[in-house]
Amino acid sequence: MEPSTIFWSLFTINWLIWLFEQYLAWRQYQVHLKNEKRPSLLSNLMTKRNYARARLYKLDRDRYGFVTDIFNQVQTTIFVFGGLMPLLWNYCGNYTTNEILQSIYFVLFLTVVDVVISFPFSYYDTFIIEQKHGFNQQTFGFFLKDKAKKIVLNLTFGFFLKDKAKKIVLNLVLTLPILSGIIWLVQWGGEYFFFYLWLFISAIIFVMMTIYPEFIAPLFDKYVPLPDGELKQKIEALAKKVGFPLTKLYVVQGSKRSSHSNAYMYGFWNNKRIVLYDTLLAPETIVELFGESEKKEEPTQENLPVIDVSDSDEEIDTNNAKNRTKKGMTDDEVVAVLGHELGHWKMHHTVIHIVIAELNLFLSLYIFGSLYKNDTLFEAFGFHGQHPTLIGFLLVFQLALAIYNEIAGVAQSFLSRHMEFSADRFSADLGYADTLSNSLIKLGVDNLSLPVDDPLYSAVHHSHPPIPERVKVLEKLKNERVEISETTDLGSE
Repeated sequence: MEPSTIFWSLFTINWLIWLFEQYLAWRQYQVHLKNEKRPSLLSNLMTKRNYARARLYKLDRDRYGFVTDIFNQVQTTIFVFGGLMPLLWNYCGNYTTNEILQSIYFVLFLTVVDVVISFPFSYYDTFIIEQKHGFNQQTFGFFLKDKAKKIVLNLTFGFFLKDKAKKIVLNLVLTLPILSGIIWLVQWGGEYFFFYLWLFISAIIFVMMTIYPEFIAPLFDKYVPLPDGELKQKIEALAKKVGFPLTKLYVVQGSKRSSHSNAYMYGFWNNKRIVLYDTLLAPETIVELFGESEKKEEPTQENLPVIDVSDSDEEIDTNNAKNRTKKGMTDDEVVAVLGHELGHWKMHHTVIHIVIAELNLFLSLYIFGSLYKNDTLFEAFGFHGQHPTLIGFLLVFQLALAIYNEIAGVAQSFLSRHMEFSADRFSADLGYADTLSNSLIKLGVDNLSLPVDDPLYSAVHHSHPPIPERVKVLEKLKNERVEISETTDLGSE
């Protein structure tokens, strides 16, 4: 195959995938735009005011996404297909003939350019959109300090906690110490270098999964042990009930940067930890943990977008909707959320994801090994008589595997949605069906989630089912438990 044929084939595939993604995003945007009034099926989930706030937030994020997507695609086209990539590579080669050093110079230059170019977008995202809708809690000084830490860490360690193997590899090649090891392995490993590279990357991933929560994450946020009390007792009782080897319980001060809510667990074997974001907890608990001076004020109505909802309608909604305006959850609701997370652990969902990611990584590296010495592929993009490892990763993982990555992403989203329903069932079987429903609704309200989606967009992109679907399934599970209980009671009479 001629170099020009490969070039234009990959160019066409790249743009077709991008146009397909924009088509999906436009469908989603149209759904958000046209559903100005709250659908009747959401009347028990969200007040009209909360629905209106979530809709305005999503519309802002949709529009911002269109701008950044166009900018990034044009930037990629100019750099990869416009001939800048070999020019920059050869320029870095003027300072060294060592491929490892040349790759490091290449990455450093791209990192500096990316920081400069992406800064206005990051600023707008954080201080315009997030602040407008009451999520941003950062000062500009905190924002700059946080960005500086992330740049240093990215150049020193890299982040290997992405879901997809392609993202792991793409982030991997942008980290300096690891990049040197990769290039050395490719040069030293011979015909089976892809196998050694797979072992090397896998080892790094597991090391980073171990040290990131313990040593790197605390550099960005404050972690404190959950104090003794009713919530801690309930969580420990739940962990004991399902056999979860809980060793530590932390609360992270996520509210210092954002009011979005979250919870997660980490650790291997019998050394498990649970982390709760302070935004999940009641305000009085946050004050107890971090002090009054650390507690962020809730955004006032004057700070938020103007929403036209009549007083009478809002009063009716407040009486009917199964949510509250105040952020934070009750202890039982937090426990119900953790029951869901423990369901993932009990059913080995994390292990399944890791196995799939490892298989995906191995397959991707095998394909890379097959294409790495392909002269025509490199010549198509201006690299004549040379096969730089870093450039090979970019060409193979970003371009040659683009269609495969899209299909794998859709399959992974499908599997993830199935696992979310399974974890919900696990929590419901523990007796938390109603409580988990309330928790999901509050999470949606607190995070301004808009449970109105285009079905095609949702199928391709959403790793979690929409909240209305989950609440409906939980209601069904609760009714099934009631019927079984009534049948059992009748049988015992």
